[in-house]
Amino acid sequence: MNLEQLGWKDVFGEKEQSTVVARVISEQRQIYKLHDGENEWIGEVSGKFQFQAKVKSDYPSVGDWVVIEPLKGENKAIIQKVLPRMSQFSRQSAGDKTEEQVVAANIDYVFLVMALNNDFNIRRLERYLLVAYESGANPIIVLTKKDLCDDLPSRIAEVDEIAFGVPVYTVNSTNGEGIEEVKNLVSEGKTVSLLGSSGVGKSTLLNALIGESKQITQNVREGDDRGKHTTTHRELFFLPTGGMVIDTPGMRELQLWGGEDHLSSTFSDVDELAKSCKFSDCTHEKEPGCAVNEAISNGLLDAQRLTSYRKLMRELAYAERKQDASLARIEKDKWKKMHKMMNTKSYK
Repeated sequence: MNLEQLGWKDVFGEKEQSTVVARVISEQRQIYKLHDGENEWIGEVSGKFQFQAKVKSDYPSVGDWVVIEPLKGENKAIIQKVLPRMSQFSRQSAGDKTEEQVVAANIDYVFLVMALNNDFNIRRLERYLLVAYESGANPIIVLTKKDLCDDLPSRIAEVDEIAFGVPVYTVNSTNGEGIEEVKNLVSEGKTVSLLGSSGVGKSTLLNALIGESKQITQNVREGDDRGKHTTTHRELFFLPTGGMVIDTPGMRELQLWGGEDHLSSTFSDVDELAKSCKFSDCTHEKEPGCAVNEAISNGLLDAQRLTSYRKLMRELAYAERKQDASLARIEKDKWKKMHKMMNTKSYK
């Protein structure tokens, strides 16, 4: 294997002769597995890196390219620097703290995985599409468990109504139906990230793409087809096609981080209708001459589509306010640390 087969592109810059670069292929509690196409190391960030890192997203994530210093006589390396990301899939970190969590980096495609069973949820897919567009990678929808769907054409039509121009594939991972078609999308050097809720069959899909059992799978809960967290950490896997897949833990609810600029891409139908509203600042509530509400009255637009649009817009606005407050706090802490260091030096 070489760097290009690992996904290296010119966009990451020109590699210097004396510099060793590697890709992060696994991460657990800030212990990283690294690969440069020939060698594999266990890596940790340097002390200088830790001191300079301001937020969680500064740290390496699976898919990142990093500059490393291999330790002589060991299979260990020190991570000195994270190279600029071509694309990244982020979300609001779990917990009360407002912080960006980079789930996967330098991905070419995001496979939005949703099951065709009782857990099928078109509103959740809208949320995932928004995150995919924000990542900078190309979204592709993969509908799993097609054997459990009584009316496949209707489900596909529902998806097509909200995912304009996004390719849609249906698979049955247990018997391999549709898998070859999806596998061929991930050619040599390309990287895909799997995004979907627990129980949609991401681990089963990954095993089918690889051609062997790499990830443990579990049965979904009876009654509502909701799943358990099978994948517990993020990891990059190599496919027989030469492509790569980053598997991520399932998410009950994907908290948004950014994405307001791409709301119009996710809701291009609402955005296009809004251009015909009488008032340019129409909120699509009770204003006269609202083309969006007129489309709903005429059955051309689902009312739930507008409700989802408003919900995500409010959520993004709230997230932006929290992020602004968090950034201000980080900046304040940085200056406090610098002043403390300067005072200490002056005293000496």
